[in-house]
Amino acid sequence: MSKVIAVFGAGSGLGASVARRFGKEGFRVALVARRKERLDALVAGLADEGVEAAAFPADLSDPTGVPALVDAIRDRFGRIDVVEYGPIGADAAFTPAARLDAATVESYTRLLLLTPVELFRAVLPELTERGAGALLMTTGFTAVQPMAQLSGPGPAMAAARNYVYSLNAELAGTGVHAGTLSIAALISGSEQAEAAVKAQEDVRATGMEVPVVHPDELAEHYWDMYTRRDRVEQVHPAAAAV
Repeated sequence: MSKVIAVFGAGSGLGASVARRFGKEGFRVALVARRKERLDALVAGLADEGVEAAAFPADLSDPTGVPALVDAIRDRFGRIDVVEYGPIGADAAFTPAARLDAATVESYTRLLLLTPVELFRAVLPELTERGAGALLMTTGFTAVQPMAQLSGPGPAMAAARNYVYSLNAELAGTGVHAGTLSIAALISGSEQAEAAVKAQEDVRATGMEVPVVHPDELAEHYWDMYTRRDRVEQVHPAAAAV
């Protein structure tokens, strides 16, 4: 039975590129996001490229839905081998820390910390029993380097990054890899174009220059992290980590 990658937060940018990169290697693909019509379009596009995929519409801001969602993917494909979690969408926005409130933090925490914790917990027994697989998470660079005026998602992503580092260490020797890709750039080709423009304006207001990367570059990092298993974190562009 061929392997399966479940892409959570699948869109026309990074999610589609990750699906294609792993699909090229023979993986079947489960695509998870809120909007069924966009998922169906991705499924059709992957089918044209010879990649078997299926859509699983779900609200990832609700961690209580994770067990049923994982069961649905297993019912369709029979297994899960790799999870890629990266659901940042057009409604994500930076907020100055001085104006951040509890309701905003809670909303990001549910999507960017609680749901991936529940998801990885639900999938992990299958992977450890098999002695193979990977749990991969996408974060923005503010999870690594806090910046003035650019709070909001960052605190939740920083907590998730902490969790992945701990999980990676605990999984040493099991055959299962946990890792995170921290992106210090805007991703071209995504459906969140307007949000990307606004994010660019916010970041440039801090005096930083923001690179734009193609999602295929990022998907290649994930394939490399999955196959080599030699690092818990990849920052892209690499110069941002210096």
